[in-house]
Amino acid sequence: MTAPDLRNPVGRVRAVGMLEGLSFLILLFICMPLKYMMDMPLGVRVVGMAHGVLFLLFLFVIFQAWGNKALSSRQAAMAFVASLIPFGPFIIDRRLEESTPEQTADSAD
Repeated sequence: MTAPDLRNPVGRVRAVGMLEGLSFLILLFICMPLKYMMDMPLGVRVVGMAHGVLFLLFLFVIFQAWGNKALSSRQAAMAFVASLIPFGPFIIDRRLEESTPEQTADSAD
């Protein structure tokens, strides 16, 4: 797995997807148990707000990449569905990585 190129619309989808997926996992596996087992609701409030913002940003970059024809309708729909399930953005990342255009030798590190 390579690091997403933020100059590319699909790279932005991949990067935001990783952040959104990570925030979902933190919310689900850390903050929710703390809220209900330890009576500590502040984590859900803070991480939940961050996750909500990242989810909306993810939808925005998916729509933007689809509008720029960098993603097909099927890929955009798959990315959206993946955002709704735990580990989904991590699973879809490989397919999105394969669809990004190859870098030239001049831009490769």
